[in-house]
Amino acid sequence: MKILIDENINLELTAQNHAASLFDIVNNNRIHLSKFLPWVNNMQSVGDFKDYIQNCEILYEQKKEVSFVIILNDKAVGRIGLHHLNLQNKIGSIGYWIDENFEGRGIITKCCKALINYGFKDLNLNRIEIKAAVINLKSQAIPIRLNFKKEGILRQAEWVNGEFIDLILFSLLNKEWTQSNK
Repeated sequence: MKILIDENINLELTAQNHAASLFDIVNNNRIHLSKFLPWVNNMQSVGDFKDYIQNCEILYEQKKEVSFVIILNDKAVGRIGLHHLNLQNKIGSIGYWIDENFEGRGIITKCCKALINYGFKDLNLNRIEIKAAVINLKSQAIPIRLNFKKEGILRQAEWVNGEFIDLILFSLLNKEWTQSNK
């Protein structure tokens, strides 16, 4: 599956053929990404990414996750996905990361818009969440820009780099998205 974002950007369903390029991105951005992502140190080889992608494929088949590789001008630059899907309660959570060299260009915001549309229209979700570390202002800017509501702080909700960090929980409801995008 592919989702076209614009003439330069598309989302490709995460697959084994992405393992080497995703490993290269993580390996070249290890310090940057590990500030807020607890799994970075677990990705030490292309094989680690292949195992991870195999798990993504299983979660996709189980309808628990839909994850994509962000492709800019035919080159992988990051990942985005709807995770923790609960189709009975019609809830999903967006997670994303991008090569530091491509931050600040609006790529993640554009990809989030497409993923929100996909979640609400194709998956019939009612609620989409985004969690961002309290100190990660760049990540928080995306749900704020997309009119998510800040619900509160999840205290010590994630273990990163040997310590618990607080996360801000943002949410967006289908009716809010529909009304703001008429």
